[in-house]
Amino acid sequence: MSDQDGHQDDRQSGDEDRPARERAAWRGAQRRLTRGPKDPTVGELLASLTTDDPDEPADVYGDGVVARLEERVAELLGTEAAAFFPSGTMAQQVALRCWAGRTGNPVVALHPMGHPERWEGGALTTVAGLRTVHPTDERRQPTAEEVRELAEPFGTLMVELPLRDPGFLLPSWEELCALVEAARERDAVVHFDGARLWETTTHFGRPLAEIAGLADSVYVSFYKSLGGLGGAALAGSASLVAEAREWRLRYGGRVFRQFPQALSALAGLERELPRLPEYVRHARTIAGALAKGFEAAGVPWFRINPEVPHTHQFQVWLPYGAEVLTRASVRMAEETGTCLFRGWWPDGPPGTSLTELTITAEALSWTAQDVHGAVADYVGLLREETA
Repeated sequence: MSDQDGHQDDRQSGDEDRPARERAAWRGAQRRLTRGPKDPTVGELLASLTTDDPDEPADVYGDGVVARLEERVAELLGTEAAAFFPSGTMAQQVALRCWAGRTGNPVVALHPMGHPERWEGGALTTVAGLRTVHPTDERRQPTAEEVRELAEPFGTLMVELPLRDPGFLLPSWEELCALVEAARERDAVVHFDGARLWETTTHFGRPLAEIAGLADSVYVSFYKSLGGLGGAALAGSASLVAEAREWRLRYGGRVFRQFPQALSALAGLERELPRLPEYVRHARTIAGALAKGFEAAGVPWFRINPEVPHTHQFQVWLPYGAEVLTRASVRMAEETGTCLFRGWWPDGPPGTSLTELTITAEALSWTAQDVHGAVADYVGLLREETA
């Protein structure tokens, strides 16, 4: 599976020039819904790094600007403390390892499509010595009843908000509260995989601190949603974060200098975080317009998942192979200057593929009519590719 966050790309072909052509097409488009992580150049990324105090001493092993970022995250999430990590993978493994030691139970209950199960090479077991159980195998968030009915004790319930791989799915606020309560009834702690927690406030109708306050610990990403260079934070009680800092050292995460990531994260919190609710609302407009566009274009089957997006990201499914869909995407960007879709990958029944859309500032000027026209252009190119 490939995504806009840089996960492994399963789309392979013998055309070694294709990645360069795709990148040139995406970068060259005059109109698009978002910028992908591979669009900016090194120079553009360096130019985006700004600071209010260029004479501030550079950070050394997590002080200075990194400490300021940690304080800001703890403030936003309403926790006692937060610790910066070079990656979310490390942050979550450390969090779950800490909780296993504190609860005396190495079993983690989580969804089988959660990030640790799909994208971390079995590290929870291989590196951290933990074991996982799954409340459900369905492509949705687990329910409180499923958590209560798990056949064996577990020390930690991990909830990914939103659950990305099935379509950036969130429970309702009432369902989330019940899910947390069910874990407490099982004498378990709750950890939120909140890589994209920043964008959940619109769906839940609650501020970040109230959402994070349901859990015992929360991980947040700085490049997903906020557009930072990288990095993550683990937030929770002062004692948990102090323990996590020790494990961060053991995992090799105490990096000498991290000011570029910290500066870009602070910029994202200042610039992008306040705009995320607007992106979420506009994602619903774009999703509805895509559905009407596909209907008008006579596409035999399609799926917008979820039909009304929970966040500013959602999936689009079409009944064609990934190669032909991606070729049509590239041609559209090259020939019309509009980038509606990017890469596609196979998923589901044979001959069915999906892509993910992220709605950011560049999409806000798109009207429903703009989307209808772009869909018509794309379907026309798709029909040429399949003729």
